[in-house]
Amino acid sequence: MPGKLKVKIVAGRHLPVMDRASDLTDAFVEVEFGKSTFKTDVYLKSLNPQWNSEWFKFEVDDEDLQDEPLQITVLDHDTYSANDAIGKVYIDIDPLLYSEAATVISGWFPIYDTIHGIRGEINVVVKVDLFNDLNRFRQSSCGVKFFCTTSIPKCYRAVVIHGFVEELVVNEDPEYQWIDRIRTPRASNEARQRLISLMSGELQRKIGLKVLEMRGNAVVGYLQCFDLEGESGLVVRAIGTACTLDKLSSPAAFLPACNSPSKDLKESPLVHPPSHGCRSTHNSPIHTATGSRLTQNFSVSVPTLIYTGMGSGSAGKEGGPFKALLRQQTQSALEQREFPFLTLTVFPPGLLVHVGGVVSARSVKLLDRIHNPDEPETRDAWWAEIRQEIKSHAKALGCHAVVGYSESTSICEEVCILSASGTAAVLNPRFLQEGTVEGCLEQRIEENLPVGCGFCHIPYDELNMPFPAHLTYCYNCRKQKVPDVLFTTIDLPTDAVVVGKGCLIQARLCRLKKKAQAEANATAISNLLPFMEYEVHTQLMNKLKLKGMNALFGLRIQITVGENMLMGLASATGVYLAALPTPGGIQIAGKTPNDGSYEQHISHMQKKINDTIAKNKELYEINPPEVSEEMIGSPIPEPRQRSRLLRSQSESSDEVTELDLSHGKKDAFVLEIDDTDAMEDVHSLLTDVPPPSGFYSCNTEIMPGINNWTSEIQMFTSVRVVRLSSLNLTNQALNKNFNGLCENLLKSLYFKLRSMTPCCLCHVNFTVSLPEDELIQVTVTAVAITFDKNQALQTTKPHVEKSLQRASTDNEELLQFPLELCSDSGPPHPFPAAKAVTVEKASPMGDGNFRNRSAPPCASPTVGVVKMTPLSFIPGAKITKYLGIINMFFIRETTSLREEGGVSGFLHAFIAEVFAMVRAHVAALGGNAVVSYIMKQCVFMENPSKNQAQCLINVSGDAVVFVRDSDLEVISSHQPAANCQPSCPGEVTT
Repeated sequence: MPGKLKVKIVAGRHLPVMDRASDLTDAFVEVEFGKSTFKTDVYLKSLNPQWNSEWFKFEVDDEDLQDEPLQITVLDHDTYSANDAIGKVYIDIDPLLYSEAATVISGWFPIYDTIHGIRGEINVVVKVDLFNDLNRFRQSSCGVKFFCTTSIPKCYRAVVIHGFVEELVVNEDPEYQWIDRIRTPRASNEARQRLISLMSGELQRKIGLKVLEMRGNAVVGYLQCFDLEGESGLVVRAIGTACTLDKLSSPAAFLPACNSPSKDLKESPLVHPPSHGCRSTHNSPIHTATGSRLTQNFSVSVPTLIYTGMGSGSAGKEGGPFKALLRQQTQSALEQREFPFLTLTVFPPGLLVHVGGVVSARSVKLLDRIHNPDEPETRDAWWAEIRQEIKSHAKALGCHAVVGYSESTSICEEVCILSASGTAAVLNPRFLQEGTVEGCLEQRIEENLPVGCGFCHIPYDELNMPFPAHLTYCYNCRKQKVPDVLFTTIDLPTDAVVVGKGCLIQARLCRLKKKAQAEANATAISNLLPFMEYEVHTQLMNKLKLKGMNALFGLRIQITVGENMLMGLASATGVYLAALPTPGGIQIAGKTPNDGSYEQHISHMQKKINDTIAKNKELYEINPPEVSEEMIGSPIPEPRQRSRLLRSQSESSDEVTELDLSHGKKDAFVLEIDDTDAMEDVHSLLTDVPPPSGFYSCNTEIMPGINNWTSEIQMFTSVRVVRLSSLNLTNQALNKNFNGLCENLLKSLYFKLRSMTPCCLCHVNFTVSLPEDELIQVTVTAVAITFDKNQALQTTKPHVEKSLQRASTDNEELLQFPLELCSDSGPPHPFPAAKAVTVEKASPMGDGNFRNRSAPPCASPTVGVVKMTPLSFIPGAKITKYLGIINMFFIRETTSLREEGGVSGFLHAFIAEVFAMVRAHVAALGGNAVVSYIMKQCVFMENPSKNQAQCLINVSGDAVVFVRDSDLEVISSHQPAANCQPSCPGEVTT
């Protein structure tokens, strides 16, 4: 056998009372792996049993080690009746299966029950003895490392980036399966959890096999999602970027954790495009018919390309021989390789050459029952169509790759909306194929790429653009053409030159639809989607202009489908790029009656817009240097075949001259007022309240323009569920309510974090869902990072170069503010809301095991509270080891919702339990933090009349070991770093 799994059950504590007569428990444990099961002895009459069992040994294939979770069940022994279940623990064995991993999993694990939650803890020790398997036909992928982070891991260097990997597995959902006996909610939930664990392990193994075929050893940007298709079945899918990584072993190689890619990546980053991608391609991906079922694809190429065209980036006409050589080498590489999709959002230096803008596609499908779980071709074909369409959009932008790529679904009954988006880009040819560029030519190409603005230069031919756009010469190098606006899904490049600070920009939209079934419902959704996409992009453009900025990064657009409505939520971080022209103002125009009062009202609104733009420029410190008009150049004329779908700022030359509101020859953005909806749009623009003084927010990892961070961080998750109070809502009323819901949620976060000012909410991730009719759920996860307001802010230098290198040398205590579960105080809300806020609390001592500066850190027997953050780094610290990914799925159900504190109390308790279980698994691996944490799914369902509720949560992240910068100095002063472990095993408090 290629593997032997050994498990030892040590003890339990704080078990619940199962015997009412004695107020004690007769507990024993079942250990199950695959088809083998072992049992411990029954420990009579104790809530803190000490089993100290022998080693239970499982001899299994390494394929089973990857697929199967270790299942530990704690039960109460009954002599005359069936044994009562106390709870279960699922342990993923995969982190023990590669060479650099931990050698043992040991610690206290919460015992979890899907009905009662956490019911005590159990101490388990797990070891794996893995034998070498040289079989070339093996079906396991042991040794492949997985990372959730969308950048190259901090203590690794990229040798090769191979490209895109994807896989999906399908199965029937146990929740909807017919069985021959009475099924309890607990049995149904546990069957679902176990199946998802099995499918997750199988999916990870299959993706690992693809990576091994590429001769890689890691997957970066691994994103795994669950599609709960109801009676149709259950789909688990994942995407990622295959890489070959090398561990940085020398102490000097550990760069500060805040630095994006390692500087060493400049030395030998050799990148190969993918050898795996879509399983199949289709000549006509727009419409497909399967039997009598309706399948409709919807592409948003027109509005997306128009706006991304206004935000793009590559060289202009004057690229010269070097630009021609760049395109020639790129084309020759692509002739031999497939089209690269990369899930990375932060790149090694020199990889990203030009950015073309956002490309996206959506498809509406009717779900059919999964008849054969071993043949997922139908779902594969759906995603192949989407990727093919994304590829065609990128090629239209003159790009050969898509970066920052992501996929998502929204399901309601039989209808599923598949969405994919990314950023069209041109990558350096030396990263695409080994040996295609001579060293001297390669160096000359790099020398001719301007630093700080090269990625903004347009990659397409300015005389044959696929969309209307205004182009000017780059304000930085004055050599190439740049667009006036840039939209991307990636993080701000490390060498980008920004002016002032960034801010979070959101577009929110609701649209009612008639209730329908099957094909009629899919058709109605397909008809609404293009208009929603257009309006969301229009909102983003208007709000970007209102902020006085010219670029969006980290753009994420989510379209959610419900029974009687569609909701759209777009989030991005707005910045002012110094290479792009100064944005023009917003001019209100349109067909207005000859009414003096109406014209006066329009004039008043125009004045308010102008005042708001001026205030925002002052607030975000946007003071770009003046540029002479001769250096700028004028926009090129538009093609005659331009689309008139958008009310652009270039409708006519006469109108542009008349409505000029900005400096120089920049044109104003025309906002036509021709109906009630347009008036509502203008009103919503003016009602967006900026954050309170001392607060900033962004959805990227780093706030542009702030470089003096401290090590004080606090992660939080907030869930708000609201029920519509009226069935006769209009689109305008629904939009107003949705805006108020999101704004009040942000206000409540600012209020609770007021003691941390000045601080920035980074990596703000909003998710909206419509789990039931008349129910809206908004989930937000973010991390608050403080910064030193006494230091001068660098606003025109690269924003990440030294942004987080400074660590706080004095371990200040984090103020652990009380958690408020009630609704926010303030203006009355149009419909009732229930909210739960759960805060990840850091150790009050900073890191308690390092508090005594006079002793080496390894002298401490305990580890502080495991930190959790959605960022890929920890400010003021260095990540020394990655221990594997944490990918967990939980189900919680209750039949006493009111007794548990209502919706807010139920959600708060459940999320806190999820935090506790994630921390326990990380601590058992020997880690002290979780980075790149994300709550990918949070589905809440409620039945108020029966006092019932159910919630499903899926979380993931990277378990790591980190050491504070200040503690590294202590280690080096006492003993060589090689003789000291970065963390010490011990009990973890939760």
